[in-house]
Amino acid sequence: MKKAYRLKKNEEFQLVFNKGKSFANRQLVLYFLKKTDQQHFRVGLSVSKKIGNAVVRNQIKRYIKQAFLELDGKVANNYDFILIARKPVKDMDYHQVKKSLIHVLSKSKLIK
Repeated sequence: MKKAYRLKKNEEFQLVFNKGKSFANRQLVLYFLKKTDQQHFRVGLSVSKKIGNAVVRNQIKRYIKQAFLELDGKVANNYDFILIARKPVKDMDYHQVKKSLIHVLSKSKLIK
């Protein structure tokens, strides 16, 4: 995922948490905030140490990033997203993670 598509700074995360809205399913929590001054979406990921070791956490992050890349044309632009993975994600493969991501995005009306 390109640098321009990532949220990294704590201030950016806090802004989305405090001023944004959220939707969730059993596997993922999605926070989002509309940003009128940017051309594309940005994604921040959070995977807790409770979910697994570094290998498992990084694999989950790779799955979510890849799913976002594949959904690039369908996801609403001008938004900052934060995705928090919940425990059931550790037992899922890529296609199940993507399906869960599509579900939470459609629930929040952010996918075309």
